[in-house]
Amino acid sequence: MRYRLPHRASGPLAAACALLVVAVGRASAHGVTTRFDAPVPLGLVYLGGSLTVAASAVLVARFDVTPRPGVQVGSISPRVAETVRTAGRAGFLLGFVAVLLHGVVGARTASENFATLFTWSVWLKGVGIVAAIGGSPWPTLSPWRTAYDAVCRLEGAEIGARSYPERLGRWPAFAGFVVLIGVIENLTRIPQRPAATAAVVAAYALILFAGGLVFGRTWFDRADALAVLYGLLGRVAPVSVRRSDDGRAVVAVRSPWHGCHRAVDDRATAAFVVAVIYSVTFDGVAGSPAYRGISFGVRNLLPVDAAASLLLYLVGLVAFLAAFRSVVAVVAWVLESGRPPATAGDDTRPEPDGGVDGTVLLLAPTLVPILAGYEIAHNAAYVATSAGRLPRLVGLDAVDPLWWLSVPAFWGIQVVCIVGGHVVAVVAADVVTSRLAPTGRAATAAHAPHLVLMVGYTVVSLWVISLPVAP
Repeated sequence: MRYRLPHRASGPLAAACALLVVAVGRASAHGVTTRFDAPVPLGLVYLGGSLTVAASAVLVARFDVTPRPGVQVGSISPRVAETVRTAGRAGFLLGFVAVLLHGVVGARTASENFATLFTWSVWLKGVGIVAAIGGSPWPTLSPWRTAYDAVCRLEGAEIGARSYPERLGRWPAFAGFVVLIGVIENLTRIPQRPAATAAVVAAYALILFAGGLVFGRTWFDRADALAVLYGLLGRVAPVSVRRSDDGRAVVAVRSPWHGCHRAVDDRATAAFVVAVIYSVTFDGVAGSPAYRGISFGVRNLLPVDAAASLLLYLVGLVAFLAAFRSVVAVVAWVLESGRPPATAGDDTRPEPDGGVDGTVLLLAPTLVPILAGYEIAHNAAYVATSAGRLPRLVGLDAVDPLWWLSVPAFWGIQVVCIVGGHVVAVVAADVVTSRLAPTGRAATAAHAPHLVLMVGYTVVSLWVISLPVAP
């Protein structure tokens, strides 16, 4: 199986990346500094790495971790639930409009402009953290979906000129993530420029809204990078909120691996998972002196300095995708070799899992807990600090939402989040391999290569938070 973009999707992506070369400078990472920017002490990193390996060994000993239905803990009446949904949708739409207006007419300083403070932290990262805790709120909050729904109500029917091409799958969302998050957020100075931020948000909104008018509601599920991202993070949420037939909002708690043993829909979504893990890791590395040294070395070899960061990002992305594909190929081979040979009239032989392609779709979501753990560890302080600066925009004093949290305690929480994400990922992978393998021994053997990959991702995440931040 190869991660290959459809011809129609690869052309626009290549053109977009080429155009972005002129905007790429040094990697920007996060523009808002916090009192937690100091690196995590190496002692905690070594401890986290040891816990990672130990927890993996214990869980592979095959505890009974079969996913079970969530336990309902309460419900909200239809009227209250609808009021909350309407308020959330209207509030986020106003925030979206404020980004467009304040980005153009507001202060030119990123730390004093609503567009930059809200878009890259409270919106992009904050909604992701909410999704990892309580499920994705994006179907309600999405401003382009809200605009589409409004037009549909005016027309009195669903709008869509043609059916969405199935062959595209979620490759448009993958391409959008690479351009919007991988390149624009990580590699350019746009997050520090309010007007440029507003322009990016407006362009993205127009693309999504126009696509909705052409392809209907399916477009928002398949082409919106944010919808796919938050939907994946919502798989690990220990709290779920669903709408019952009578309109009530039913709140339940569940195991965090509950949604991570179900296969993703297509190869594009599998590639999306790996791309997000890589991009979050790259974002952490990009602010370190080690990355700066490598970047300057590459720039000396290229005729265009601005292309160095883009080249490093794309090479790393391809390497992460290739590593995942290679590990999955080994897992698929181990699973197939562990199946008993078929005999005439034998109906007991386990059904094949679809080879490498099918195994990719099943194992990709087991990496999501690692992504969620690192997303929270890497971005929580950034989101809280940015949100605390928003009151200054209306003449009030800034607040520090994390005033109560000591630096050592925050370091410890980071390590716990990353290791905890790894533990949940191991459980989810064990569920998948146990279901596919004909015997317990075959399941353990098949789990081993994937476990090595997950330990590698987790150790790299721990290493990243130990890196000093370059000035």
